[in-house]
Amino acid sequence: MKFDTPATSNPIDQMKVIGKATTRIEGPLKTTGQAPYAYEHHTAVPNQAYGVVVGSAIAKGRIASMDLEVAQAAPGVLAIVTAANAGKLGKGKYNTAKLLGGPEIEHYHQAVALVVAQTFEQARAAAELVKVDYVRAKGVFDLAATRDSAKQTKEMPDTVHGDFEGAFAAAPVQLDATYTTPDQAHAMMEPFASMAAWDGDKLTVWTSNQMIDWSVTDLATTLGIPKKNVRLISPYIGGGFGGKLFIRCDAVLAALGARLAGRPVKVALARPLMFNNSTHRPATIQRIRIGATADGKITAMAHEGWSGDLPGGKVERASQPSQLLYAGENRRVSMRLSTLNLPEGNAMRAPGEAPGMMALEIAMDEMAEKLKIDPVEFRIFNDTQVDPVNTQRSFSQRRLIECLRTGTERFGWSSRQAQPGAQREGRWLIGQGMAVAFRNNLLVKSGARVRLNDQGIVTVETDMTDIGTGSYTIIAQTAAEMMGVTLDKVLVRLGDSSFPVSAGSGGQFGGNCSTSGVYAACVKLRAAVAQRLGMKPDEATFADGEVSTGDRRVPLQEAARGGELVAEDSIEFAELSKIFQQSTFGAHFVEVAVDSATGETRVRRMLAVCAAGRILNPTSARSQVIGAMTMGVGAALMEELAVDKRLGFFVNHDLAGYEVPVHADIPHQEVIFLEEDDPVSSPMKAKGVGELGICGVSAAIANAVYNATGIRVRDYPITLDKMLDKLPPMI
Repeated sequence: MKFDTPATSNPIDQMKVIGKATTRIEGPLKTTGQAPYAYEHHTAVPNQAYGVVVGSAIAKGRIASMDLEVAQAAPGVLAIVTAANAGKLGKGKYNTAKLLGGPEIEHYHQAVALVVAQTFEQARAAAELVKVDYVRAKGVFDLAATRDSAKQTKEMPDTVHGDFEGAFAAAPVQLDATYTTPDQAHAMMEPFASMAAWDGDKLTVWTSNQMIDWSVTDLATTLGIPKKNVRLISPYIGGGFGGKLFIRCDAVLAALGARLAGRPVKVALARPLMFNNSTHRPATIQRIRIGATADGKITAMAHEGWSGDLPGGKVERASQPSQLLYAGENRRVSMRLSTLNLPEGNAMRAPGEAPGMMALEIAMDEMAEKLKIDPVEFRIFNDTQVDPVNTQRSFSQRRLIECLRTGTERFGWSSRQAQPGAQREGRWLIGQGMAVAFRNNLLVKSGARVRLNDQGIVTVETDMTDIGTGSYTIIAQTAAEMMGVTLDKVLVRLGDSSFPVSAGSGGQFGGNCSTSGVYAACVKLRAAVAQRLGMKPDEATFADGEVSTGDRRVPLQEAARGGELVAEDSIEFAELSKIFQQSTFGAHFVEVAVDSATGETRVRRMLAVCAAGRILNPTSARSQVIGAMTMGVGAALMEELAVDKRLGFFVNHDLAGYEVPVHADIPHQEVIFLEEDDPVSSPMKAKGVGELGICGVSAAIANAVYNATGIRVRDYPITLDKMLDKLPPMI
């Protein structure tokens, strides 16, 4: 199905199932332990062995020698995979680093061997016996030190509009400030894990992966085998946040280990290995300059950023939001990439916008203060309904002002004290802050297959994944709405490369695009049902388990009496995304309390107001937003991968040293969804929301901390050591 004109009325608009708050249909399986995650397919194939990864002890250099003799003789050892016996390995499209190192080493904890044994304990013990001698080479590990030599990249060319330098110099009110965000880890609950089994030249891998088709392609390329010979299965995923968009060493080494050992092998990365072996959100440096008239109109904006990655890596597009978010005739937006020998930097929840908004939305508050304008009103004054650079292109929907107005009323913004440090409760300094949320709406082709049997059961098959976002449920709701049945009549099967290729889970495009693919397949199935029942497809109504036209009503399952009906289709998005700018918007409001003696910061309440198209399931959508808000708290106050700039690795590579929010850190969270349908986005009239929820949260907290203390922290995370010597005296 080609989606090339704005959606008007269609069967999905009945809203009998879609749009209703619905608990997850796979919830009982997960809460009772019946949903198998990647390492838990214990009965999928017999005779499973266990692999343990050996990671490099250096960040850059080469392996001089590797002594495997003692390890090979250890109890239970079946095989040891190294670059020397793995055969020629290719490099997939989506991985910057090689997934099996040797003899050259590209980063710390790059996999250099896999020890396979009868039991996990035997494999782990033998892995400790692998002796590797390295020749260390000099590496580059400090982003700030490479700032001047960083290069422009083709994936993010500079945006230059008007005369920024002239307009900025002429602006009566100016801001020029630099902000930094640190390297951050995904820290998802489920580790990277895979089990691989060969049947002749056919490979099946049970894994934890967000993008099935991407990873089938990359795994086949890496192993040098035809794509048709690879099957990936990933029905349940315990969190990904972008870290599982691509295959990692667990999948490749499980396949290599299974081939060498002659039996199925399962591999899970230990938590301390994950931080340096897998991808992370790279650190950024961001310089923001804003010029405005005395009454608050922005006339010049420059957002220049720097990030680093391995050779051949990609830049973190942190400055990207400044291309679209606020009005302003003169603009410069750029990113520069440094070559670093740290572990691979790549996508993490809302790549680009999340770290970019951490800086931009502090800068907007700083500018509002210079202008003596309320920060909400300053943003409203500089809103735009068109692309600031391409003014011929309007936003399909842009209800940012409504988000801000709704938030100020619900949060009680009018009672905020504009003067920093003016609110106290005993030893606690109280402050309120806000920030805009912004994330582009991405559109990706997505397909599905739908079956109807003679029991009236509708089965949906697509390689779409569920990373905790509720994909199972919104896909079931879509099929139920389209086919006129209740949810208990829908069976959803996901995460298998033998199913039609979907959008996958990433970029907050998964929900909208995958349900649109199911919609397209259901349109075909409805036509097949009507034809078999002797009805005209465009006149048939599907409701309450029946198909009707005029006075004739037939149970849906009657259409399958002569055999199962099957329909398959995909949604393809045409030129609408070029005609209209499609984005999601929101506003975050936060209240914090800062201990005036210790600098301890506690978040007390949070509010998010979101405009993100039709909300397909308010229950799971709210869950996504509060989860994103929680990640925003972590990014603001505690998350930071500490870089050893001498040896080139993340020192705090476990959950003892890398802090993330826990229940005690998170207060009352409120989420408001504006009622919105976006007919330009898709037939579902929906957009993404799972990443919108994190964008701007950290800046809202930073702004609240400033309002409480008068201390402006521009280098995340906002830890107490950055405030202790600046706190006002206790009363």
